[in-house]
Order: sequence, then C-alpha cells, then structure tokens
Amino acid sequence: MPAFVRSSAPLTLAAIIAYWAGDVADGQTARRLRQETRRGAVFDIVADRVSSVAVILALTEVRPSMAVPRLPFLVQFDVLDCVLGLRFLHWPILSINYSYLAHRGGYRWNWSPMARAVNTAGLVLLVAFVPPPAYATVFVIAVIMVKVGSLRALHRLAATSSEVSAAARHPVRIIH
Repeated sequence: MPAFVRSSAPLTLAAIIAYWAGDVADGQTARRLRQETRRGAVFDIVADRVSSVAVILALTEVRPSMAVPRLPFLVQFDVLDCVLGLRFLHWPILSINYSYLAHRGGYRWNWSPMARAVNTAGLVLLVAFVPPPAYATVFVIAVIMVKVGSLRALHRLAATSSEVSAAARHPVRIIH
C-alpha cells in the first residue's frame, strides 16, 4: 500500500476513500442486481477487517501520535464488530443489512447508514483533524461500549425463539 510505505497523508486519504467507495458500491450493486448471498456477506465482513488493518497502519504512519487509539479500534472493529456482524447467520436473513428484521436496536446502533458512518468515519476524522489522541481514544471506547451492549442484546435475543420467529415471518430478503 503506497500510503503506508510513503507515509503520505494524501495517499492515505485516497486509500480510505477508495476503500469506502468500493465497499459501498459492491453492496449496493449486489442489492440492486438481487445477487446478494450469505457467503458474499461473510466475505464482505472479513474483507472489511483486512482493509481496516491496512487503513489503521497507514493512519498511524501518517500520525504516529495516534498509535494509542489504534489497538482499541482494532479490537472494536476487527473483533467485536466482526462477531456482531456475523450474528446475522443466526437468523434467516441474507446479511447484516437486514438485521433490523431480528433486532431494530442492534441495526440502528451498528449497521444503519448513520451508524456505519459514525462508527468508521468518526475515528478517521478524529485522527485526521483533532491533534490530541485522547479524543480518538475516548471515541473508540464509547464505540466499544455500544458494541458490547449490542452483543449482549443479540445474545439474549438468540436465546428466545419468539423474536426470531417474528423475523422469519417477514417476506422480504429472507432465505428460502
């Protein structure tokens, strides 16, 4: 990744934009063409984690003072959010994009368009524009708290069958 090797802020920004644009475009294209699959959703979740490591390494190279929030972010996104993202496999839905069918709160706080923008762009913007790493660290810890709360809620939900049955009755985007 040239952004990392050259420790270039413009190249890092270009890499982040390319990553986000590609991630949004592939999902939108699959939905519009009605070619979504659970396998594709899992691949997307895993690919996002690999990409996030590259982006965080490049950001840390450009802003070494931001090394402190790096580890909690990687734990939050590459571990907690990955486990959360794969929870959709417990329900008869195609991907996390339809997780509102199983748990509206979990969707609202983690995968709605606004939540995705805040959860991922928030750290990047803080690293890029706010010099003290304490702000980025506090932000990441707040996101970790949301992820842990969401994991608890989804764990409780998986233990009850009535909510899962209600989600399974929904006719849109359900696996047949």
